[in-house]
Amino acid sequence: MPVSSTLPPVEVPQQDIWAFLFERKDREYPDDKVIYRDADTGRSYTYAQTKTAAHEFGKGLKAVWEWRKGDVLALYSPNCVDTPAITWGTLWAGGIVSPANPAYRVDELAFQLKDSGAKALITQLPFLENARKACAIAGIPDDMIALIGDAREPNGRTKHFGSVRNISGATRYRRTKIKPNEDLAFLVYSSGTTGKPKGVMLTHSNIVANILQLHASESGHLDWKGQHNNEGDKILAFLPFFHIYGLTCLIMQSLHRGFQLVVMPKFEIEYFCQIIEKHKITFVYLVPPVLLLLTKHPVIAKYDLSSLRMVNCGAAPLTHELVHAVYKRLQLPVKQGYGLSETSPTTHVQPWESWKDTIGSVGKLLPNLQAKYIGADGAELPVGQVGELCVKGPNVFKGYLNQPEMTKQAFTEDGFFKTGDIGYEDKNSFFYITDRVKELIKYKGFQVAPAELEGLLLDHPKVNDAAVIGLHSNEQHTELPRAYIVLAAGVEKSDKTKAEINEFVNSKVASHKRLRGGIFFIDEVPKGSSGKILRRVLKDQALKEEELKAKL
Repeated sequence: MPVSSTLPPVEVPQQDIWAFLFERKDREYPDDKVIYRDADTGRSYTYAQTKTAAHEFGKGLKAVWEWRKGDVLALYSPNCVDTPAITWGTLWAGGIVSPANPAYRVDELAFQLKDSGAKALITQLPFLENARKACAIAGIPDDMIALIGDAREPNGRTKHFGSVRNISGATRYRRTKIKPNEDLAFLVYSSGTTGKPKGVMLTHSNIVANILQLHASESGHLDWKGQHNNEGDKILAFLPFFHIYGLTCLIMQSLHRGFQLVVMPKFEIEYFCQIIEKHKITFVYLVPPVLLLLTKHPVIAKYDLSSLRMVNCGAAPLTHELVHAVYKRLQLPVKQGYGLSETSPTTHVQPWESWKDTIGSVGKLLPNLQAKYIGADGAELPVGQVGELCVKGPNVFKGYLNQPEMTKQAFTEDGFFKTGDIGYEDKNSFFYITDRVKELIKYKGFQVAPAELEGLLLDHPKVNDAAVIGLHSNEQHTELPRAYIVLAAGVEKSDKTKAEINEFVNSKVASHKRLRGGIFFIDEVPKGSSGKILRRVLKDQALKEEELKAKL
């Protein structure tokens, strides 16, 4: 039988996100509480200012861009203090937000714009050139592009989002009515083993449920009033807002609970430390490579990080050694969480009080969720046995955009989402993730599809065949994409050829998809009788080679 969360269930109201956050009767904190602050400039939004800016932008979408229910707004930007207002303004107008990685190159962005059916795009000035090119490919006109952030285009050709507003006031616009369980709030893109990213459809109810589930897991530990400093708990936001981890855990949770979110455009270790010290940050969501820096980087010693009370790590499993090393150096406790884009994202969180006793665990199942493990044959396994984790609950997505067959395959017959991750549950209801069924490579929390890179490599004239695997790096605490290549006849197996192929790949993909694990030449890619690449054969071979190197 599937197991249910041991935490008390929460009541998920039948409300859209706007009503849940801005029309609530139970908000504990005042209108003038600062919720979002820019780490660079200090520019900030209080709760009231966020609501006003979002409302004005929402009306502007209807007045200037003739917004209709279900229209998609793409976001192509690093973290920005304006992102929350843009997000809620779009939802007020009945739109769907589809964030894109700002590291995407033109073709990658154009694919998402076309696949999502985006009507307009929001970006920042340094990314405007790529944005325009991608929009041209996708058929989005220049006047449907707007900027956020402090920088403006000198010639004024591209409007700032503040100019997308109902200036005349001749028409009074009302908030679009939403069916919370049916209508989409976000369309986030997750790489699949087919090689092309796929649109994950998240409804308003999915997000509302996960906000409440998160609150239940952190209840009593994070505070808006000033129990731990005179401004309450402060969360540092460097995890990307284009990822559902950042959207829900950072943007949404902060407004719901009244925490101040200090927004950092991108991660740099010394700047990270400076912000923690300056703003007295108390809580951070991060990923294993950042934890590794906290244990080893010399710059850490220059700063006072004692305001941190806890960090929550996700995106990849943690080792006992890494958690202990962080605590030994900084006396900083580390807890783990688990989730996926398809689950809005969080399904499990390690309790604050048991972080030290259950290191390696991703924690307990959040309220209103059920879970079970299945074997390779799809049969349910008893508690304690290792299998594929499957979950069911109100935060589980609606399906993949325009992919009915893929959506069907993602669920069991009784409606459980198959996560693709292997693990088990112990006798105390703590869950552990040990491996992955899917072939996705996770580089520092980003998903990399081997098939996408293989398809790209095969476009190179000197490549006859290729296979890509992810190989774990103990030094970087993340997986690195590695390519095995069969060269065309007569092509020299040289470092020059490797460099040429590497440069070709780098010119075509975002940074996280680069072949940091190296390029290796082989005579034949191992394949099964059906033609499927046997990546496990290559991975086993690579691990043996690494073991041999370590012994020498």
